[in-house]
Amino acid sequence: MAIKILIADDHGVVAEGLKHLVEAQADMEVVACVGDGREAVQRSRDLQPDVVLMDLSMPELNGADATRAILQRDPRCRVIVLSMYSDREYVRRALKAGAAGYVVKRSAAREVVEAIRAVHAGQRYLSPRVADVVINDYAEERDDPLARLSAREREVLQLLAEGRTGAEIAQRLSLSQKTVETYRARLVEKLGIRDVAGLVRFAIQRGLVSLE
Repeated sequence: MAIKILIADDHGVVAEGLKHLVEAQADMEVVACVGDGREAVQRSRDLQPDVVLMDLSMPELNGADATRAILQRDPRCRVIVLSMYSDREYVRRALKAGAAGYVVKRSAAREVVEAIRAVHAGQRYLSPRVADVVINDYAEERDDPLARLSAREREVLQLLAEGRTGAEIAQRLSLSQKTVETYRARLVEKLGIRDVAGLVRFAIQRGLVSLE
């Protein structure tokens, strides 16, 4: 069975080009071309396409919100967002809306066909030029506050969490009490946690100390 595709793009020339590209594939058929996001949502409901090629910037309803609306109604549908932009904010918006693919319009036509086959097979597809943006973004979002601390700061944090006093920590680490206070101030600044109880909770959550 052919993969049913709905094209949503308010630029007639682009939509026409996509249509020709898709229909040149033996295993694909275009069920409709629409020019705004609201119509994309309505036609998706009526035609139940397998894949929607969705322009991100569209009148009536932008591509990200249209994607969200389509997927709420039919989670099996796969949406590939097409955009002129490879900027982080655009990519993030599309993926947060649930898009399974993101293709930069300047990319080769072959990419669109590859993307359709990939998302239809249950995979994700990102243009190579946006893949790095997403990986960097993911790394930043996964940024563990613990990684911001130096080894010495982690030591001080652990000892604080274990209930040691400033004097005990100073003795244990062969530091002056003043230096220990400096480390403690850095912990507050880097972690945004103002009190010892909060630091203890943080240390337990990150596995620096156990509850036993």
